[in-house]
Amino acid sequence: MRLLTALALILGLGACGLRPLYSGGTSGVAARSLANIEVAPIPGQAGWLVRNAINDRLAPTRGADGAAGAAQYRLVVELDDQITGFGVRADDAITRERRTLRARYQLVDAARGTVLLDATAGSDAGIDVVSSEYATIAAENSALERLADVVANQIVSRIATADGATQDPAAAGS
Repeated sequence: MRLLTALALILGLGACGLRPLYSGGTSGVAARSLANIEVAPIPGQAGWLVRNAINDRLAPTRGADGAAGAAQYRLVVELDDQITGFGVRADDAITRERRTLRARYQLVDAARGTVLLDATAGSDAGIDVVSSEYATIAAENSALERLADVVANQIVSRIATADGATQDPAAAGS
């Protein structure tokens, strides 16, 4: 009975139209759409980290030279990077911090200037505040690097799954 149920589920999934997002590798529909995105400069250290992380994720779709050519889309990202102290000892010294990185991003059609996607991404990390100021600053910077990777993954994944990015560009124009 279980074997029959499992077989029915497998056959049912094949007929539902479900297909892998990155099927076709670098020549697939999602990869071709992602290759047409230019990431606008983002100010600050967090911006530099997020922009580089996004470009690293888009680079495999851009060919051997890494050039995107004439970008069809422009990604505009605004960041909010905050550090909040919340663990407080009796002597009012902070013992714990939370670093939060939030991004509001828009995917804009470069030719028409219309916004195709307007969304947010974000993550946070906890930081122990220790007696060494150097160690605390190093932990804050390390947290920022990890948060930039997480936010970049969220942004690229959301763009790849958006309706406009997963359609065949040739079919979308007709």
